[in-house]
Amino acid sequence: MSHDHPHRHPHDGHHAHGQEGLTADHSHVFLGERHDRNARRTMFVIALTAAMMVVEIVAGNIYGSMALVADGWHMSTHAAAMLIAALAYVFARRQANNPRFTFGTGKVGDLAAFASAVILAIVAVFIGWESLGRLLNPIEINYREATIIAVAGLVVNLASAALLHEGDHAGHGRKQHDHGHAHGGHDNNLRAAYLHVLADALTSVLAIVALVAGAAYGWRWIDPAMGIVGALVIANWSWTMIRDAGRVLVDYTPAGEDLPDEIRDAVQTDIDVITDLHVWQVGPGHHAAIVSLTSSAPAAPEVYKSKLAHIHDLSHVTIEVQPA
Repeated sequence: MSHDHPHRHPHDGHHAHGQEGLTADHSHVFLGERHDRNARRTMFVIALTAAMMVVEIVAGNIYGSMALVADGWHMSTHAAAMLIAALAYVFARRQANNPRFTFGTGKVGDLAAFASAVILAIVAVFIGWESLGRLLNPIEINYREATIIAVAGLVVNLASAALLHEGDHAGHGRKQHDHGHAHGGHDNNLRAAYLHVLADALTSVLAIVALVAGAAYGWRWIDPAMGIVGALVIANWSWTMIRDAGRVLVDYTPAGEDLPDEIRDAVQTDIDVITDLHVWQVGPGHHAAIVSLTSSAPAAPEVYKSKLAHIHDLSHVTIEVQPA
């Protein structure tokens, strides 16, 4: 039996060449390629949105706009999610060479994404409940002032989305195998932040539409109605992120993931038969595999690993060969 990395990829210029204890023979650093860059951008977005968050919540209550309050609370959860994401990046980097993390800290970001998505689901319920109350009991709204604040919030959201989108796009579009399909290269931690900002921008748009329509036609009901719509959008986003990050955390292989088939196509022959195969994600763009096979003409494990070298997302391989 043998285990090693068929090939390794750089991680923001940091690469460990040895570890203590059971992992002293090779590195288990499976952080995303743009881990440190994404961390810096996330921290910048926190600073950009924290002030706007407070302004929207306070102004929404002063001017009586539930849609604006909903947007502010959503921005507050966005700031909280940014903080969770930033702390996850810092922890994953600092503990990357800790041998007690058997397969490294590449999945810490998925844990952070899962946690922020659960928090966001709770907030969506809160916003929906408050909006329903305002729908049944409308209040007076200062449309002009509330609209100005909502537009300012939208500008901040779009700026944040632009910052996070570039990093997210670069992070999950970088690694593709010969057939042009990416294997789970998404940084779910950054993706959670990016989708959160997009949802936040959407609630800002809904608030602006509600305020403009309310001012023009006197429809006080449309403001809380848009708050309910925003809550549903946030809940849907939350479920999507819980599902995607949860799959990584429990080592679920989603439908359409063709890494197992690629491994079989590369290794299995008439004399080399795979009897057991496990493939799972250990970090953004990094997968591990355990391949057990029987052979009527067994070769060294390095021979089989060389057949897998073209699969760029396969970063850690364990080969077990038994005579047929």
